[in-house]
Amino acid sequence: MTEIYEFLDANKITYVRHDHPAVFTVEESKRLSPELEGASTKNLFLRDKKGTRHFLVTVPEDKKVDLKLLSSALDSSRLSFASPERLKTHLGIEPGSVSLLAVLNDTENNVEVFIDQDIWQDDAILCHPLVNTSTLVVSRDGMGNFLEKTGHGVRLIEVPVG
Repeated sequence: MTEIYEFLDANKITYVRHDHPAVFTVEESKRLSPELEGASTKNLFLRDKKGTRHFLVTVPEDKKVDLKLLSSALDSSRLSFASPERLKTHLGIEPGSVSLLAVLNDTENNVEVFIDQDIWQDDAILCHPLVNTSTLVVSRDGMGNFLEKTGHGVRLIEVPVG
């Protein structure tokens, strides 16, 4: 997965890398990852009822999201979690590695990216670099630059809670 580092370096997006044991859940991340400065996130890879729209929604790690209300906020039919196969097809990663950086692999912009506005208040965002054995600290400006360079842009939303 060196392409993520090559992309970040080529676009002068600075980051600090922290390696750790593989983590698959927020709970494991809290236990096994180092304490880092920045917004700790939970990333939801979702699909609409027909499977024609796919979403990556990034929220604070402890936020309880109401998918029914989120469907409405995204002007979408009923949302559900996308399968590991869809995750691999659209973002090129395995479960447990979902982060904003995965949109690097969405070269056809089939995934709509939304960031909870609470995350954007922080100066930095914590994210996996396409694998769940490292966490990168990326500045908010750097993440904005990354999303622009990948063609996704920064789309903030107030994610409804349940």
